[in-house]
Amino acid sequence: MDFGKAFSFVFEDEDWIKKIGVGGLMSLIPIVGWYVVLGWGVEITKRVINDEAEILPEWNDFGEYLARGFMVSLIAFVYLLPFLLVQSCSLTPFLFKNANEVVYAITSFVTICFGCFFVFYLIAVFMLLPAAISKYVVSGNFGSAFKLREIFNIVKENLGNYGLVLLGGIVAGAVSTLGVVACGIGVLFTSVYSVAINGHLWGQSYKISSNGVPSSPPEPLPSAD
Repeated sequence: MDFGKAFSFVFEDEDWIKKIGVGGLMSLIPIVGWYVVLGWGVEITKRVINDEAEILPEWNDFGEYLARGFMVSLIAFVYLLPFLLVQSCSLTPFLFKNANEVVYAITSFVTICFGCFFVFYLIAVFMLLPAAISKYVVSGNFGSAFKLREIFNIVKENLGNYGLVLLGGIVAGAVSTLGVVACGIGVLFTSVYSVAINGHLWGQSYKISSNGVPSSPPEPLPSAD
């Protein structure tokens, strides 16, 4: 995997300032803005997998990007749902605060145990999600993102690469926060750059796991119509 390429490819596009800038403005649209940006990032994943010449997309298909972004967000939500449910139950000890000490101690202990388990669960999820999302991108089929045995095997057989994807996502997140330094507004543009980094890493990792062979043209992804 060319780890550095995921961070530099954006600047190889002659119109990168315009494309990142439009993305930053797009993210200001209430509710749907970040779905569109995420869908744009998924387009990068598809282009990397298919070895397309122009990797950084134009903003010329709002509806398709919106649909993709929503579907990818839904995939991530389903994978994270067990964590979210347990997290919502983490307040249980406070409900028993006025109960006897034994009940409070037991509920606190159970909550801590679940918390430790879900640290590992989150690491696993963020290793699996890039492969799951890439399978959706290639097939255009929402259900393909939940073929857990296939996805698990892809990650297991390419553990080093998906470990780099996880690391890259952490670094991209740190890059995203740098925009806060630029009077806050800069975060809009560094966040879009972060989405582009992740999209490239997802595409690289899936392409390598598929033996480097470009995928056949994928079925049309769900449109917003």
